[in-house]
Amino acid sequence: MTGGAIIEALVQQGKIAPDSKLTLARVGVGVAVRTGSTKPEITSVEAFRRALLAARSIVYTDPAVGGASGIHFEKVLDRLGIAKEIKAKSILNARAATTPNAEIVARGEAELGIQLISEIVSVSGAELVGPLPAELQAMTVIAAGIVTIASEPDAARVLFKFLTSPAAAAVIKATGMEPGW
Repeated sequence: MTGGAIIEALVQQGKIAPDSKLTLARVGVGVAVRTGSTKPEITSVEAFRRALLAARSIVYTDPAVGGASGIHFEKVLDRLGIAKEIKAKSILNARAATTPNAEIVARGEAELGIQLISEIVSVSGAELVGPLPAELQAMTVIAAGIVTIASEPDAARVLFKFLTSPAAAAVIKATGMEPGW
């Protein structure tokens, strides 16, 4: 369930004020390489497929731990018809929440890393190649709402106003996400 769907479900349950729903940001899945490495061409579905097949090793979040990017990437591999070939040279990172895939790439333990873009751009020693091609992309929505039992709902509205300001948008963009409003 996406962030927006979770907030909507909470609105339907009467736990979130309907007029307070806010999509703060969206972030897509991207590809990381070690800083200074050659960046493969990934701007089309076919180019991305070729880059995956040419890579010596790929790290992505183990879908068994529930990470959105890992679950999505396995679906992409199936869609591209290369799941078997890629899985044979993949590292499934079960600790992606504490050890980002981009960190494994930065240490030289994998050639390519697949992860949410915001989790790539914050890792020293790794570089973002770019997002997955649009036809293969999945966006994670970061949403918020004010609980109906909030003791200071007006303060929360002030915070939401700041989080949708140009200053906040600049920070959101700098961390690899897109403002959601």
